[in-house]
Order: sequence, then structure tokens, then C-alpha cells
Amino acid sequence: MRDLGTTGTLVALALCGALTLINLAGIAMAARRIGRGQSIGLVPAGAPVSLVRPVCGIEAFSEELLTRGFQLAYADYEILFCVADADDPIVPLLRRLMAAHPGIPARLIVGDERISDNPKLNNCVRGWEAARHDWVVLADSNVAMPPDYLQQLQAAWRPNTGLVCSTPIGARPDGLFAAVECAFLNTLQARWQYTGEALGLGFAQGKSMLWHKPFLEARGGIRALAAEIAEDAAATKLVRAAGARVHLVAAPFDQPLGRRTLSEVWSRQLRWARLRRVTFPLFFAPEIGCGPLLPFGIALAATPSLSLAAILLCLTTLWYGAEIGLAHRAGWYRRPRLLLAFLIRDTLIPALWTCAWMRGAILWRGNAMDIRPKAGGFDPAPPRSWRRSRASAA
Repeated sequence: MRDLGTTGTLVALALCGALTLINLAGIAMAARRIGRGQSIGLVPAGAPVSLVRPVCGIEAFSEELLTRGFQLAYADYEILFCVADADDPIVPLLRRLMAAHPGIPARLIVGDERISDNPKLNNCVRGWEAARHDWVVLADSNVAMPPDYLQQLQAAWRPNTGLVCSTPIGARPDGLFAAVECAFLNTLQARWQYTGEALGLGFAQGKSMLWHKPFLEARGGIRALAAEIAEDAAATKLVRAAGARVHLVAAPFDQPLGRRTLSEVWSRQLRWARLRRVTFPLFFAPEIGCGPLLPFGIALAATPSLSLAAILLCLTTLWYGAEIGLAHRAGWYRRPRLLLAFLIRDTLIPALWTCAWMRGAILWRGNAMDIRPKAGGFDPAPPRSWRRSRASAA
């Protein structure tokens, strides 16, 4: 124990212990919040809902997940599918699904509005403006909607709510790197989303967003979300400026992953990291300490000690054990390979964090997006490479 008597070792141990306590506290807060039943929401029972779904291309689970939108246990809702290009390969599938479910009012809206560098937001504008009802849900095409999807969103609406969201939960991973994606999405990102909400710092997530249309229209409508490169960041700032809060559903909805490569995981996480860095830099900066490997490794390198190494190993075990406990509590993916996925994730975090500060552009679905703030605002003129969509509605 002589090594532990040195000042450097004690300082290193104190810092690593503090990081561990912060993460354990976050995990405990998220575990207490997730799945907790909420009081009856303030959305009028059975209020008509417009479900706006931007779609682009065919993915592994497209037919299953889009079909779920027609099977919701809700009496009065419509679906508006928004696609930028009439030649998109998803269009025949959408037409087939609409024909197979004639009892659900559904429309296909083709053609976007270029109001920002964000192609998904551009794709949603016409759907939002065509929505017939005051309650509107913007939902990505890869959200696995349970039958009570709309009821779960509505149940989270409280007197001070401006927006209800759900963070995506990685499910049905195929392979190690899909498990790494689960490690990022679930016990890291979703955990901090729920911890932030519990502290009164709810952040919007673009996967599922329940809006009261008059609330957003009074503040510029969906076009106001072009104020930031990420529509969920703009939504967060808009809601806070209105003196309202972003709230999360009691149990977040799944996003089936299927197979993932390391390159796909890296690209997706780097894109999100860069967006967080641009839109909320003060919250992004501490993310370097989200995993134990880097801070613990630095502490051990600065003051090498067998005793310190043993203690740090115990702290790491406690840290990862709490994450696995959270996954078990919430019913998320928790196969044995998840521990290896944690190690890979936390090895990637310092590199992702560093790269996020280095560039001002991202690539999303083949679209190059400049994420740097624009002093003169967005230039609505499409670049030469922009493929103009033929606007129509069916």
C-alpha cells in the first residue's frame, strides 16, 4: 500500500472514483426513470393524430416497420409518407402497403422543400403542412412502433411539455459491431438522455417527436427547425425558449439494427458527435469522460502502481456491471458479447470525440452537409449536384 500513499496516486484515484460515481449516479437515475408509469397525459383521449414519416430508400426492416404504422391500436389517425424523389425504390412498397390497409387514411407526398441543409427536415415540410390534425408525430421509418405507440407518446405530455420524444434503442443486432451500436445507443446515449431529463435538461431526439401543431406554428412552424443543422437540436432550443420542456416516453422504442460493420458504426457515431459538438458544444465537451478506458488508462500511466491497477479494475467492473444492470432493468440487449462491445465502444470514444472537433461537414445518406454556423443564413438555391424532385401528392 506504499504506492497509494503518494500524492499522484491519491489524486488519480480520486479523479477516477469521482468519474465512476458520476456515471453510477446517471445509471441509477436512468434506471429509476425508464419504465416508470406516468400519470394520465394531458392529450385529450382519442384526439386525432397525423403521423408524418419521412422515407428514403429500402432498408433491411423497411416492410416490417412501415407495416407496423398501419397496425396501431388507435381509432383516429392518418399517415403521411414523405419521399423526396418519385423514383425512390421505397415508393412501390408504400403504395402496396397503403392498398393493403384501406381502413387507415394514408397519403404519399412526393417532393421536398429545400429550407435547410438537412434532407430529412426538407422531406418533412410538406407532410407537416398537409397534416390535418393538431397533434402531429414525426417518426423515422426505422422506428419499431408497438400497437400503443401513440398512447405512450401522449402519456408523457404534461402541463409544461413542449415536445415529447423517444431516444432510439438498439435491438436485434446481428454480429459484434451491431452489438457495439447497442452499447452506444442504449446504456450510454439513452442513459444520459433520461438522466438529463430527470435533471430538467431534456433534449429532443428526432426519431419520434410528438408536437402540438399550434404550439410549433405559433413559433414559426416546422420551418423554424431549420435554425440548426439538426432538427432535434433546433427543437430543443425552441422548446426551452418558450419556457417549456422536452419530455421522454416512459419506455423508449426499439430500432432494429440487423448487421453492422465497424465502418458503419464509426460513420454514424461520428456524424452524431459532430452534430452535438456544433449544436451543444458545452454539453459535448465532457463526453471524453463517458467511458472508463481513457481516464483510467491515463491515471495508471501517470502513476503506475499495482495497487492502483487493482482498484481501477474494480471500478471498471463496477461501471460495466451497472450498465449491464440497466440493460437488464430496461429489457434491452444484454448478451455476453455486450461486455466486449463496451470495451470497443470506449476505445472508440476518444477518437470520435477528437475527430468531432476537426471538421465542419458530415455525410448523411450520400448528402454532404456543412454543419458550420452560417452567418448569412441558409442559401435556398440548390447546388448543381442537387437532384430536383418532382413535387406531387398521391
